[in-house]
Amino acid sequence: MKKLLLLIFLVPILLFGQHNGAAINFGYFNPSATDGGFMLGYKGEKFVDRNLSLGWSVGWFHKQYVDQVLLSEAEKYYGVLDGSITEKKATSNMHSVPIMASLTSYFPLLPIVDAFVTGSLGFEGLLISYNNLQNENDNELKTAWDFAWEIGTGISYKLGNRSDFYGEISYHNSNPSWNFKVNDPNTGVSKSLEQSFDMSGVAVKFGFKFLW
Repeated sequence: MKKLLLLIFLVPILLFGQHNGAAINFGYFNPSATDGGFMLGYKGEKFVDRNLSLGWSVGWFHKQYVDQVLLSEAEKYYGVLDGSITEKKATSNMHSVPIMASLTSYFPLLPIVDAFVTGSLGFEGLLISYNNLQNENDNELKTAWDFAWEIGTGISYKLGNRSDFYGEISYHNSNPSWNFKVNDPNTGVSKSLEQSFDMSGVAVKFGFKFLW
């Protein structure tokens, strides 16, 4: 009887002993607001059972690019005075940091291969550094936030008892925005404009997951 009780107690531990996961991923993200580039991320998971996990993730995407909205405003308000417009005035450095909660479902295909689908909800923050429109040697720093969501699917391959390698393709959606001011050199009137960043796009990720 004692052996039976011990076996009943140990079976769930043996089957679902790996309740946690931590993954580091890297890949390529192509948002609408700018050209695509390298991305890096971390994801933590808590397994409800063999096929379902709750998790959280944080990512990082960086891009230096010419902001066409800022450039058009510079041309509109300062182009005549300056004589010519250089793209340096609208060169921006963007750092994107999405922080999200996720739900992931796994579907065994082979003993060492799982397919999965995942969905995430959270917020995305942008840290944007750009050149002042009136004085291109001065830097401005802005932040923008917005609600974000993401859906994806992929394949996970077991490297060992406590490690996986996986690939994922996902669609990310958010649209952070911030306000900036320009002064009309002819009238001296200050005007507030909103700049939005469409961070919607497709991401391809690869990563390593460690289980315990």
